[in-house]
Amino acid sequence: MTQELGLLELVLGASLLVQIVMLILVLASITSWFLIIQRTMLMRRTDDELLSFEERFWSGIDLAQLYREGNQAVADGQLPTGVESLFRAGFKEFSRLSQQSDIDADGMLEGSRRAMKVALMRETDRIEQHLPFLASVGSTSPYIGLFGTVWGIMHSFRGLANATQATLATVAPGISEALIATAMGLFAAIPAVLAYNKLAARSDVLLNRYETFVDEFSGILQRQAYALKAQQGQRR
Repeated sequence: MTQELGLLELVLGASLLVQIVMLILVLASITSWFLIIQRTMLMRRTDDELLSFEERFWSGIDLAQLYREGNQAVADGQLPTGVESLFRAGFKEFSRLSQQSDIDADGMLEGSRRAMKVALMRETDRIEQHLPFLASVGSTSPYIGLFGTVWGIMHSFRGLANATQATLATVAPGISEALIATAMGLFAAIPAVLAYNKLAARSDVLLNRYETFVDEFSGILQRQAYALKAQQGQRR
């Protein structure tokens, strides 16, 4: 009896549809675990980059010098990510607009904020990438497993129609096969839900810090814009 109710024997002995359901759940679980590890490493790396760049940004370094330092990485083919991409987008647009004499300080600031908002949207897409997949696995896997369970039980009871004597030993293997699908659905869903909640919370915190940086950097650019326009007015 123990041999007959072994996990591998039950999986191999399940009906074709239940086996397909199990395969889908296994693939969903493997993919979700890969994404969980990949997203966790990305969040950790992004946090480190944010702390490193903010420390350098608020150290009193000249913003033009900080921008030039990033040009070498761009020349090497390394696109800036994280808060550095926001800084470079805003400063590049500010520098371009500052060369135009027919634009006022508010226009310079608005253009820089627009550029940073576009960069922020790109960073949001990068950070939140694949999180909807984890949410989908967490919400649908139990139902997929339940579908396999219901189908397996139906298949098991249909088999009783041809049995001369219905006993527990006759029904137990079929029901056990069916219940494995539910267990696999829960096994795929629980880590995905927990990881999604944690990663979504971390991404919200990270994006809030990005928005705070945009506001703080906009304040710096505003002061520089008015100072620059004041100097141009004096020259005239």
